[in-house]
Amino acid sequence: MNKLYQIKHELWLDILYASFAIENSEIKDKLYDFSMIAFRHMKWLGGDILEAGDDYNYDRSKMLLKRECNFDIFKYLIEEIRAAQSHYEESTLTARITTDEIYLVEYLSALLSNSTNNEKITAFNMHRTLPNKNLDALQTDSLTIFLFEESYKEYELILVYAYMQARTDNLLHFNVFQDLIDESHFHLKSFGNMMAKMGILALPRELHELTYKITDIEKFIIDGIKEEENAKEQCKALADAVNDTELSQFFDFINYQENYHIALMEKLLPKK
Repeated sequence: MNKLYQIKHELWLDILYASFAIENSEIKDKLYDFSMIAFRHMKWLGGDILEAGDDYNYDRSKMLLKRECNFDIFKYLIEEIRAAQSHYEESTLTARITTDEIYLVEYLSALLSNSTNNEKITAFNMHRTLPNKNLDALQTDSLTIFLFEESYKEYELILVYAYMQARTDNLLHFNVFQDLIDESHFHLKSFGNMMAKMGILALPRELHELTYKITDIEKFIIDGIKEEENAKEQCKALADAVNDTELSQFFDFINYQENYHIALMEKLLPKK
């Protein structure tokens, strides 16, 4: 079951990062919606594994291959979906997963039937520029470092909070974890799309199990609040540094969202 969970984890990332890499806004949005469905598959599968008295981890082995065009991505996703389905055992959950994936395969196949959908992929070409932006070398370097660090942080938080949510019976904790997961999905989407626009799209590094197997929740939350405060400072510094009104407003927007994340996390601390 843990092997199947790894396959589903990797498939979620395949679909998610395909949505970042694709430039066509309609296809991008559709693939992102499918990635969120794939993430729910992971959540439900993880719940079934725990109910069966087993466990799962966040190991993964797949790399993000640099595709040249949309059709390469569509064909790859179809192959990976079919490969994943060969591991399913019959159940109510896998029946749901299979029908979801059949619809995605049908959608991708329809895209492949129209040559106008086969656009060039620029998400991996390392050009490190943004459309209609004129950033100098220092600003570009600062933005690049920020995006790599923050995309990893958001990926990490999604998985850590999901791991903790699956193991709590506390309704307050469950709801706070869900809010934080949803917020991190939005941030990861924002950063992933920006990385693709700059030609620097890459998977975040794999999580070590000590990152998500939390034994001291209070310490984890306190450390997490410090990390959010650090992220706020990075956002503020970047907003000041880029010298671009639109980018500065975006990073201020992310900065202000981190304020509420801290308030949410404080709800998880024991009452003194």
